[in-house]
Amino acid sequence: MAFDDQAVVKEQYATEANLRARQALWIGAEGEDAKEILWQQIVLAKPRRLLEVGGGQGELAERIQRDLGAQVSFLDFSPRMVELAQVRGVVDARQGDVQALPFEEGSFDTAVAAWMLYHVPDLDRGLSELARVLDDDGSLIAVTNSEHHIAELRELFAYPRDAFTMSFNSENGEDFLRRHFASVERFDCEVRATVRDRGTLVAYGDSSSFPTREVPADVPLPFLVHGRSTIFVATK
Repeated sequence: MAFDDQAVVKEQYATEANLRARQALWIGAEGEDAKEILWQQIVLAKPRRLLEVGGGQGELAERIQRDLGAQVSFLDFSPRMVELAQVRGVVDARQGDVQALPFEEGSFDTAVAAWMLYHVPDLDRGLSELARVLDDDGSLIAVTNSEHHIAELRELFAYPRDAFTMSFNSENGEDFLRRHFASVERFDCEVRATVRDRGTLVAYGDSSSFPTREVPADVPLPFLVHGRSTIFVATK
Protein backbone atom coordinates (compact mmCIF):
# COMPACT_ATOMS: atom_id res chain seq x y z
CA MET A 1 0.00 0.00 0.00
CA ALA A 2 1.14 3.53 -0.74
CA PHE A 3 0.05 7.01 0.31
CA ASP A 4 -0.86 7.79 -3.31
CA ASP A 5 -2.90 4.60 -3.88
CA GLN A 6 -6.28 6.06 -4.81
CA ALA A 7 -8.22 3.06 -3.50
CA VAL A 8 -6.57 3.57 -0.11
CA VAL A 9 -7.22 7.32 -0.17
CA LYS A 10 -10.87 6.75 -1.06
CA GLU A 11 -11.29 4.30 1.82
CA GLN A 12 -9.43 6.49 4.30
CA TYR A 13 -11.52 9.59 3.66
CA ALA A 14 -14.92 8.03 2.98
CA THR A 15 -15.83 9.42 6.40
CA GLU A 16 -14.15 11.77 8.83
CA ALA A 17 -13.59 9.06 11.48
CA ASN A 18 -10.00 8.10 10.56
CA LEU A 19 -8.92 11.72 10.19
CA ARG A 20 -10.37 12.67 13.57
CA ALA A 21 -8.70 9.70 15.28
CA ARG A 22 -5.32 10.85 14.02
CA GLN A 23 -5.98 14.49 14.90
CA ALA A 24 -6.93 13.52 18.47
CA LEU A 25 -3.39 12.34 19.12
CA TRP A 26 -2.08 15.90 18.82
CA ILE A 27 -4.51 17.62 21.19
CA GLY A 28 -2.39 19.49 23.72
CA ALA A 29 0.88 18.85 21.87
CA GLU A 30 3.79 21.16 22.69
CA GLY A 31 6.24 22.78 20.29
CA GLU A 32 6.01 24.56 16.96
CA ASP A 33 2.50 23.94 15.67
CA ALA A 34 2.58 23.43 11.90
CA LYS A 35 -1.06 24.54 11.63
CA GLU A 36 -0.26 27.88 13.25
CA ILE A 37 2.78 28.43 11.03
CA LEU A 38 0.59 27.56 8.05
CA TRP A 39 -1.95 30.15 9.17
CA GLN A 40 0.75 32.80 9.61
CA GLN A 41 1.96 32.22 6.05
CA ILE A 42 -1.59 32.44 4.69
CA VAL A 43 -2.11 35.75 6.49
CA LEU A 44 1.18 37.08 5.10
CA ALA A 45 0.07 36.12 1.58
CA LYS A 46 -2.96 38.46 1.91
CA PRO A 47 -5.13 36.24 -0.30
CA ARG A 48 -8.03 37.63 -2.28
CA ARG A 49 -8.79 34.54 -4.38
CA LEU A 50 -7.60 31.35 -2.68
CA LEU A 51 -7.80 27.70 -3.69
CA GLU A 52 -7.51 24.96 -1.07
CA VAL A 53 -7.01 21.42 -2.36
CA GLY A 54 -7.41 18.37 -0.14
CA GLY A 55 -8.92 20.54 2.56
CA GLY A 56 -10.35 17.77 4.71
CA GLN A 57 -13.25 18.81 6.91
CA GLY A 58 -13.11 22.44 5.77
CA GLU A 59 -11.95 24.09 9.00
CA LEU A 60 -9.16 26.05 7.33
CA ALA A 61 -11.25 27.15 4.34
CA GLU A 62 -13.97 28.35 6.71
CA ARG A 63 -11.44 30.31 8.78
CA ILE A 64 -9.87 31.96 5.72
CA GLN A 65 -13.28 32.89 4.37
CA ARG A 66 -14.43 34.29 7.72
CA ASP A 67 -11.31 35.96 9.13
CA LEU A 68 -9.53 37.13 5.98
CA GLY A 69 -12.52 37.84 3.76
CA ALA A 70 -10.98 35.98 0.85
CA GLN A 71 -12.95 34.32 -1.92
CA VAL A 72 -12.26 30.63 -1.28
CA SER A 73 -12.60 27.67 -3.61
CA PHE A 74 -12.36 24.27 -1.90
CA LEU A 75 -11.62 21.03 -3.73
CA ASP A 76 -11.32 17.54 -2.29
CA PHE A 77 -11.19 14.00 -3.66
CA SER A 78 -13.71 12.83 -1.03
CA PRO A 79 -17.45 13.61 -1.40
CA ARG A 80 -17.79 13.44 2.39
CA MET A 81 -15.12 16.09 2.94
CA VAL A 82 -16.85 18.35 0.40
CA GLU A 83 -20.12 17.84 2.27
CA LEU A 84 -18.50 18.79 5.59
CA ALA A 85 -16.97 21.94 4.06
CA GLN A 86 -20.37 22.95 2.70
CA VAL A 87 -21.93 22.45 6.13
CA ARG A 88 -19.30 24.86 7.47
CA GLY A 89 -20.45 27.47 5.00
CA VAL A 90 -17.71 27.19 2.38
CA VAL A 91 -19.64 28.45 -0.63
CA ASP A 92 -17.53 27.03 -3.46
CA ALA A 93 -16.78 23.48 -2.31
CA ARG A 94 -16.59 20.75 -4.91
CA GLN A 95 -15.25 17.27 -5.51
CA GLY A 96 -12.29 17.06 -7.86
CA ASP A 97 -8.75 16.00 -8.66
CA VAL A 98 -5.72 18.26 -8.27
CA GLN A 99 -4.25 16.57 -11.36
CA ALA A 100 -7.03 18.13 -13.48
CA LEU A 101 -8.19 21.33 -11.81
CA PRO A 102 -11.49 22.72 -13.16
CA PHE A 103 -10.26 26.33 -13.19
CA GLU A 104 -8.80 28.67 -15.80
CA GLU A 105 -5.19 29.83 -15.81
CA GLY A 106 -4.42 32.57 -13.29
CA SER A 107 -7.67 32.12 -11.36
CA PHE A 108 -6.07 32.46 -7.91
CA ASP A 109 -3.36 34.44 -6.12
CA THR A 110 -2.86 31.79 -3.42
CA ALA A 111 -3.21 28.02 -3.20
CA VAL A 112 -3.01 25.81 -0.12
CA ALA A 113 -2.21 22.09 -0.13
CA ALA A 114 -1.84 20.92 3.46
CA TRP A 115 -0.92 17.32 4.14
CA MET A 116 -2.27 16.08 0.82
CA LEU A 117 0.33 16.20 -1.95
CA TYR A 118 1.69 12.80 -0.91
CA HIS A 119 -1.72 11.39 -1.93
CA VAL A 120 -1.33 12.55 -5.56
CA PRO A 121 -0.39 9.72 -7.99
CA ASP A 122 1.32 12.03 -10.50
CA LEU A 123 2.87 14.66 -8.26
CA ASP A 124 4.48 16.69 -11.04
CA ARG A 125 1.17 16.87 -12.86
CA GLY A 126 -0.58 18.04 -9.71
CA LEU A 127 2.04 20.71 -9.04
CA SER A 128 1.90 21.82 -12.67
CA GLU A 129 -1.86 22.24 -12.36
CA LEU A 130 -1.50 24.28 -9.18
CA ALA A 131 1.07 26.53 -10.84
CA ARG A 132 -1.21 26.91 -13.88
CA VAL A 133 -4.20 28.21 -11.92
CA LEU A 134 -2.07 30.71 -9.96
CA ASP A 135 -1.51 34.20 -11.33
CA ASP A 136 1.95 35.51 -12.26
CA ASP A 137 2.87 36.40 -8.66
CA GLY A 138 0.88 33.60 -7.06
CA SER A 139 2.12 31.36 -4.29
CA LEU A 140 1.47 27.80 -3.17
CA ILE A 141 1.61 27.05 0.55
CA ALA A 142 2.14 23.32 1.02
CA VAL A 143 2.53 21.27 4.19
CA THR A 144 3.89 17.77 4.55
CA ASN A 145 5.56 15.48 7.07
CA SER A 146 9.11 14.26 7.46
CA GLU A 147 10.26 10.72 6.85
CA HIS A 148 10.95 10.75 10.61
CA HIS A 149 7.43 11.82 11.57
CA ILE A 150 5.88 9.77 14.44
CA ALA A 151 8.90 7.45 14.60
CA GLU A 152 7.76 6.19 18.01
CA LEU A 153 4.38 5.07 16.64
CA ARG A 154 5.97 3.39 13.67
CA GLU A 155 7.99 1.28 16.06
CA LEU A 156 5.03 0.64 18.39
CA PHE A 157 2.75 -0.50 15.58
CA ALA A 158 5.52 -2.31 13.68
CA TYR A 159 4.53 -0.58 10.46
CA PRO A 160 6.00 -2.11 7.28
CA ARG A 161 9.37 -0.65 6.32
CA ASP A 162 7.88 1.22 3.35
CA ALA A 163 4.75 2.40 5.17
CA PHE A 164 5.97 5.98 5.41
CA THR A 165 7.56 6.29 2.00
CA MET A 166 5.81 9.44 0.80
CA SER A 167 6.20 10.88 -2.67
CA PHE A 168 6.19 14.41 -1.19
CA ASN A 169 7.88 14.88 2.17
CA SER A 170 10.08 17.28 4.12
CA GLU A 171 13.20 15.78 2.63
CA ASN A 172 12.30 15.96 -1.08
CA GLY A 173 9.51 18.54 -1.21
CA GLU A 174 11.71 21.50 -2.10
CA ASP A 175 13.19 19.70 -5.11
CA PHE A 176 9.73 18.89 -6.47
CA LEU A 177 8.47 22.44 -5.96
CA ARG A 178 11.47 24.04 -7.69
CA ARG A 179 10.51 22.22 -10.89
CA HIS A 180 7.38 24.37 -11.07
CA PHE A 181 8.05 27.52 -9.02
CA ALA A 182 10.76 30.20 -9.15
CA SER A 183 11.42 30.39 -5.41
CA VAL A 184 10.77 28.17 -2.41
CA GLU A 185 10.97 28.93 1.32
CA ARG A 186 10.67 26.29 4.01
CA PHE A 187 9.78 26.29 7.68
CA ASP A 188 10.55 23.10 9.63
CA CYS A 189 8.78 22.42 12.89
CA GLU A 190 8.49 19.76 15.56
CA VAL A 191 5.82 19.04 18.17
CA ARG A 192 5.69 16.59 21.06
CA ALA A 193 2.48 14.83 22.01
CA THR A 194 2.17 13.21 25.41
CA VAL A 195 -0.37 10.40 25.15
CA ARG A 196 -1.74 9.44 28.55
CA ASP A 197 -4.22 6.70 27.67
CA ARG A 198 -3.93 3.50 25.67
CA GLY A 199 -7.25 4.14 23.91
CA THR A 200 -5.84 7.09 21.96
CA LEU A 201 -3.01 4.91 20.68
CA VAL A 202 -5.41 2.10 19.76
CA ALA A 203 -7.66 4.52 17.87
CA TYR A 204 -4.68 5.90 15.96
CA GLY A 205 -3.56 2.42 14.96
CA ASP A 206 -7.08 1.44 13.92
CA SER A 207 -7.28 4.52 11.67
CA SER A 208 -4.34 3.36 9.55
CA SER A 209 -4.59 1.58 6.22
CA PHE A 210 -1.43 -0.33 7.07
CA PRO A 211 -1.52 -3.57 9.08
CA THR A 212 -0.56 -2.73 12.65
CA ARG A 213 0.59 -4.65 15.70
CA GLU A 214 -1.85 -4.51 18.62
CA VAL A 215 -0.98 -1.95 21.28
CA PRO A 216 0.30 -3.93 24.29
CA ALA A 217 -1.92 -3.80 27.36
CA ASP A 218 1.12 -2.72 29.39
CA VAL A 219 2.32 -0.04 26.96
CA PRO A 220 4.31 2.47 29.05
CA LEU A 221 2.30 5.63 29.73
CA PRO A 222 2.59 8.50 29.21
CA PHE A 223 3.78 7.73 25.67
CA LEU A 224 5.76 10.47 23.91
CA VAL A 225 5.33 10.99 20.15
CA HIS A 226 7.27 13.48 18.00
CA GLY A 227 5.64 15.05 14.98
CA ARG A 228 7.94 16.54 12.34
CA SER A 229 6.50 18.66 9.53
CA THR A 230 7.50 21.29 6.97
CA ILE A 231 5.61 24.25 5.56
CA PHE A 232 6.76 25.23 2.05
CA VAL A 233 5.95 28.56 0.42
CA ALA A 234 6.54 28.35 -3.33
CA THR A 235 6.19 31.44 -5.52
CA LYS A 236 5.99 31.67 -9.32
